[in-house]
Amino acid sequence: MRHTLVTGGSGFVGKHLVTKLISNGEQVRILDKTVQSQPNTCVDVIRGSVTNQDDAERACSNVESIFHLAGNAQLWARDPKLFDEVNYHGTLTMLEAAKRAGVKKFVQCSSLTTLVGAQTPLGPSSADETINIVPEECIGEYSRSKRKADLAVLGSKDHMDVMIAMPTEPLGAGDDSLTPPTAMMLDFINGKTPAFIDCILNFVPVSALAEGFIAVRDKGINGERYLLGGENLAMIDLLSRLEEMTGKKMPTLKMPYSVAYMAGVLDTFFANQLTHTPPKAPINGVKLAGRQVRFSSEKARQELGWHASDTNTALGEMLDWAKQSGLITF
Repeated sequence: MRHTLVTGGSGFVGKHLVTKLISNGEQVRILDKTVQSQPNTCVDVIRGSVTNQDDAERACSNVESIFHLAGNAQLWARDPKLFDEVNYHGTLTMLEAAKRAGVKKFVQCSSLTTLVGAQTPLGPSSADETINIVPEECIGEYSRSKRKADLAVLGSKDHMDVMIAMPTEPLGAGDDSLTPPTAMMLDFINGKTPAFIDCILNFVPVSALAEGFIAVRDKGINGERYLLGGENLAMIDLLSRLEEMTGKKMPTLKMPYSVAYMAGVLDTFFANQLTHTPPKAPINGVKLAGRQVRFSSEKARQELGWHASDTNTALGEMLDWAKQSGLITF
């Protein structure tokens, strides 16, 4: 039996995808820098990097399909070149290895941020897969590197079937690396953030997202992009749900965009020049939040038969996990 390869298989989304693939009876291989050996005989573990050609070649050997999830998903890095190194050049390395190994299907994990650019207006708007932004118009190094990687994947469609899965914000238990949305919610719950910016969030339950990735591989069309999102939720509504579910008072002070922008500029400046630690309000995150985009996953529903599960259930699972992990203070 040939393997299904998941790069970044020990990450937040990767863990859920690997579990789902195994439950479907697939022989799974993981390529990840941090993954440990697993007793599950259905998982072949390769500890390595997508930026290393030898690791990529070894991981792609005897592989039928690839889910490429490995990447730097933060909005700030001490060295911005890391975004291109991992997200773009790492994708190029995996694509070349996949072509040489005769892989039949390659599913790229993209980002909703590739649909929001400098020309996207401040305030309410909408987005789906019909939006195409050149990398130079993307907001920040992370978004730019992901868009470049997506274009490289689409440019390989004559060599194998390639599909782009574009998740919104994954939500659920097990976000050990604390991706920006989870970290943001924990800061609100723990009283570390006294005010909020008026924005729209779109969460996709991570268990449903795993099913969405598989649907993209099995039912997607070569060269197509599929947005995998759930409920569009205003920040004030999210805070109301968090308050109801945790019993903790959430902030009521809404920060004007201009004030949030200046705070993001200063926070990012100090992070770059002095602290060299991730800012609480990276300026690129503020810019994205100011563009209040509602995302539509209608294409995935119609063409893949996929839809997201309930947001509140996933939010409860995240909170239970956070409590058990000691991430919520009392």
